[in-house]
Amino acid sequence: MQTLSKSLGKIGGDLLHYVIHHLLTVLGVIAALYWDRTPQNRYRIRLAAYVFAILSLGIVLGRISNVNRNVKIEVSEKALKIEKSGALEIKLQDIKLNPQIYLFQDAAIAQVPVEIRVPGRLAFNAEKSKVLSARSAGRVERIFAFDGAPVNIGSPIVELYSPDFISAQQEFLLSAKTVAVLQSNKAMTDLLSDALITQDAAANRMRNLGAGDIDIKGLERSGKTMGNLIMRSPLQGIVVKRNVEPGSVVNSGDVIATLADPKNLWFLGNVFEQDLRFIKPGQKMVLQLEAFPNKEFIATANYIAPSIDPQTRALTIRADVDNPDNLLRPDMFASARLTTGSADAIVVPQTAVIHIREKTYIIIKVSEDTFRRLPVKGYDLNSQQFAITEGVEPGAHILVEGAVLLNDRFAKQED
Repeated sequence: MQTLSKSLGKIGGDLLHYVIHHLLTVLGVIAALYWDRTPQNRYRIRLAAYVFAILSLGIVLGRISNVNRNVKIEVSEKALKIEKSGALEIKLQDIKLNPQIYLFQDAAIAQVPVEIRVPGRLAFNAEKSKVLSARSAGRVERIFAFDGAPVNIGSPIVELYSPDFISAQQEFLLSAKTVAVLQSNKAMTDLLSDALITQDAAANRMRNLGAGDIDIKGLERSGKTMGNLIMRSPLQGIVVKRNVEPGSVVNSGDVIATLADPKNLWFLGNVFEQDLRFIKPGQKMVLQLEAFPNKEFIATANYIAPSIDPQTRALTIRADVDNPDNLLRPDMFASARLTTGSADAIVVPQTAVIHIREKTYIIIKVSEDTFRRLPVKGYDLNSQQFAITEGVEPGAHILVEGAVLLNDRFAKQED
């Protein structure tokens, strides 16, 4: 046993000597590498060693000093009550609302008109619009009125070179000379009536080609054919669209320009079949447009379509709209209000209404520091007033000014 103990002791001593020797060797290599660095790099190495030592010491001390203890977490209780109906009630303790910002109104029942909404758009009155088209083949020599130009009845629009028009003029002059000869010779009065018929036919041919009475009288007075045909406006309005350019060749039937009267428009609306019984020709409707939110326009229904569109399940109605100030433009979207009766409702300003994700809310005062946000149903009476038909009782104190500001507190509590 003694021999074994001596042997183990010798082996342990040799192993310790070997470990110390190699450790010193490694430290020597590290020291050599350290001193081979520049002073700046040696400073960085020392700084990294200090940081590592401090972190290690912190970890050790943290594990030594770690004890299990209870931490009290304070939970702020929200002063918000949510009801199944969707109403929210909030309590603002020690907060007094500024009466100059937050105004309340007692809810009272009032008689309001029951209306249906008719969406649609504006269009030119087709009865007072004209398409100016070529009556024969020819060439555009000149354009007098371009897009948007105002025109009166008889105003020149385009000048055309037309061989057919020249031929018609010659025919008219020939018949006019024949009438003049027969009128001077009383012995041939039986042929005069036929000559007059021929002259009227020649004049009508000129009219069919686009000539006006002014052109025919000028031709009869001068006795000389005009080189080109002047096409004139048949109405008072504007040039909506021009389809030709100077020098272009046109054939019979080609559209030259579209004319319309901007002071007389149509409203084309869509009425759902369940509301059809409320619509009658001659009814007055109030139009509202996004372009003029504070202005109303009157339309008079003049046509109801005989059938319902199978896809939209809507019926097209048409109404005359006067536009004396030229504020309205065709293809503007409009919404018509049609009064169908009256009902009881609570009327509040639009400032009292809060719209959140297709739902409508108002805020009422329950007590000095308690307020409730209620979902309500109703509709806009106009741009200033809203009619509440369901959701609030008469006598409630409704917040009519500052509702958006107070609603921010509800939103913060909901979050």
